[in-house]
Amino acid sequence: MMAGNELYVATALGLIFIGLATVTIKRNLIKMVIGFSVADTGVNLLIVALGWFPNRTAPIIDDPSLLSDRATLAVRSAAIVDPVPQALVLTAIVIGVGVTALMLAYVIRLYATEGSLDVSRFGRMKW
Repeated sequence: MMAGNELYVATALGLIFIGLATVTIKRNLIKMVIGFSVADTGVNLLIVALGWFPNRTAPIIDDPSLLSDRATLAVRSAAIVDPVPQALVLTAIVIGVGVTALMLAYVIRLYATEGSLDVSRFGRMKW
């Protein structure tokens, strides 16, 4: 059995691989958008997994044992995790939802004009 965050890293890499494989193998535009979304979720999980450390807590100081000096309220840095990866992932989730909505809007417009979701039918639309 895996200990620590190895399981999360392996799952994230699996999601990234599945998403990229879906984008490259499938010819249906909806399936390609879903592949991008799965790969995006894998990247987010990977960032969170790499930012996690065992026996550390969130940077919310609600326990006096987290302080190294109570007079100056200095925090023991070895007791808390860095909040930057979580903040990056929250931002990436919002951006990912916007990009997915934009891709789906393009897919709907292409289907309305061409009547197909097969990506090979759109080769004549090149510059």
